Amino acid sequence: MALAAAGGCAALMWSLWSVFSDSRNVDVLMVVLTVLLLVAALTATLGGPDDAIERAAGLPWPPRRVAHLLVAFLVVVVLPLATLATGARFGPAWLVVRDAAGLLGLTALGAATIGTARAWFLPLGWTLAAILFPRSEPIGQILTWQAQPPGSTAAAVTAGLLALGGLIAYAAAGPAPRAPAEAAQQ
Repeated sequence: MALAAAGGCAALMWSLWSVFSDSRNVDVLMVVLTVLLLVAALTATLGGPDDAIERAAGLPWPPRRVAHLLVAFLVVVVLPLATLATGARFGPAWLVVRDAAGLLGLTALGAATIGTARAWFLPLGWTLAAILFPRSEPIGQILTWQAQPPGSTAAAVTAGLLALGGLIAYAAAGPAPRAPAEAAQQ
């Protein structure tokens, strides 16, 4: 379901740009929002239906969690970059890679700390604020890294640190256990 939702989001954004724009190159802010939608669609896959299974296994979980995040990263990157050969180009490639890594790392960090159900809140809020209030001074480039131009070193370092932090936290701890009331609803 998550892959279908991600593919549907990418197709919808591509269709909207193809129909309503005369430009072949998609606006940077639309690229950022598309990456955000793809990450949000895949967030549900970071946790399983049973917390007990997440805590016990015959084989170690950390390598599987790392592989899971890498596959999610590839999905988020490949879908927009596949459009580079079409009439609506979601690029530049470095922007897609940077934002996918940073937003996925932020989501994984959220899954490890506040749980999978709420892991998408921080990436959504932070990205919307970055788009609405872009900044160009050095601290502003760090705080609004998602919406910075592809050549921004501060944005790349911030995204890299978030990606690394999220990868380590999620691989080591896994998703945070759900509250008993949340688990009972399933």
